[in-house]
This record gives sequence, C-alpha cells and structure tokens, in this order.
Amino acid sequence: MQLNSSVFHFLTNLKENNNRDWFQVNKPDYETALATVVAFADKLLEETKKHDNIETLSGKKSLFRIYRDVRFSKEKLPYKTWWSGSFTRATKQLRGGYYFHLEQGNSFVAGGFWNPEKEDLLRIRQEIANYEDEFRNIIKNKIGNLSFEGEQLKTCPKGFDKEHSAVDLLRYKQFILIQKFTDEEVLDSDIINKMNASYKNMRPFFDFMSLALTTDINGVPIH
Repeated sequence: MQLNSSVFHFLTNLKENNNRDWFQVNKPDYETALATVVAFADKLLEETKKHDNIETLSGKKSLFRIYRDVRFSKEKLPYKTWWSGSFTRATKQLRGGYYFHLEQGNSFVAGGFWNPEKEDLLRIRQEIANYEDEFRNIIKNKIGNLSFEGEQLKTCPKGFDKEHSAVDLLRYKQFILIQKFTDEEVLDSDIINKMNASYKNMRPFFDFMSLALTTDINGVPIH
C-alpha cells in the first residue's frame, strides 16, 4: 500500500480554503483522498495486528473525523488539515494505544498515554520510582528511533521524594513515544513497514506500563 500525493494535495488546498462552502464544492476530492487514507489505515492495522492484540475493527473506524469541534475553541476553522487515526489495544491487560498522523511537513506515529487518569498516573510514577533502571533502559535502548516525550510538572509530584534519582521522569504527566517521517518517506512504498516497525519498538514500553497498571504497588494483580 502506497499513499499518493493526493492525500497531501487536498489538505494543502483545504488549508488555503478552510470554509464550508469550499469544502462542499470540493467534497468529491475529499472523498477520493479519504478512500486512499482508509486503505492505508486498513493495511497499517493489518500489520499491527500481526504483533499485538488490537481492539480496533477497521481502518475506517480508526480514523478521526476531519470536522473540528469549535464549540469551546477560539480557533473557529471548521476542518482539520491533517489525517489521523488510532488503534486501541484489546483487553484490560494491554494498556496504551497507537496513533498515526499524516500532515505535510508534520507526519508521525505515536503511542502511549496522553492523559492518564489520576490513579493510573500515580501507579506509573510508583513503578518508575521502583524500577528506574529498567524504565531508563527501555526509553534509551529498546525503542529504536522513537523519542520519549510528554508534558512535565515544574516540580516533583506530591508524595514523591524530590531528591529521588528518577525525579526527572517522575515529573512527566504524559508518557508518549513519537517517531516523525518526512513527506518523502510518507509517500514511499515502504511507509507501512516503517510505521509498523515503530509500533513494534513500542512494545517494551507498553509491557512496562501494562504491568504497572494491572498490578498494585506490591505487584499483586488488580482484579
């Protein structure tokens, strides 16, 4: 499966004409580009399912709508100017999810925990504090070309020792792995394999997080 330049061409035109009248007139172009992205998502999902248990049923169901929710936003442009989607890992034992983003000059895949609930965030931090060396080894040596990113607190989180050697990691409130791709890479015939390889490289990270979020601080499974 190879993406063609139409997926970017439509977005470029949309960025210059981000209004409902233009979109309605050019909806056939949107539907053509969308069909290409759906086929791409189907193939990426198929490859991801070969190495992980995925709940998402199809590429089409994985895609986020192009329509923006402007009700509570100062930015009132009605349409997103990128394609994106996500795959959810199946069962309560497998935490985290995969994301892909196609945008000219800003394409990437990502995975992890964007906005963990309070209880989950605490367990992640406890696990990192207790198994700092293991976690550092994962994010430094076992995730390939992925980068570890996320918003951070300015100070040590409440309940943790500010002198702890892992305080730089404990300050994170998001835990995300990201790999970016050039436009040339996105339009290359090997892009599915490259993105899927990034997803595979996330596995040690997901395994660490899943264990933390399905056990208590003593390692006893949470029923």
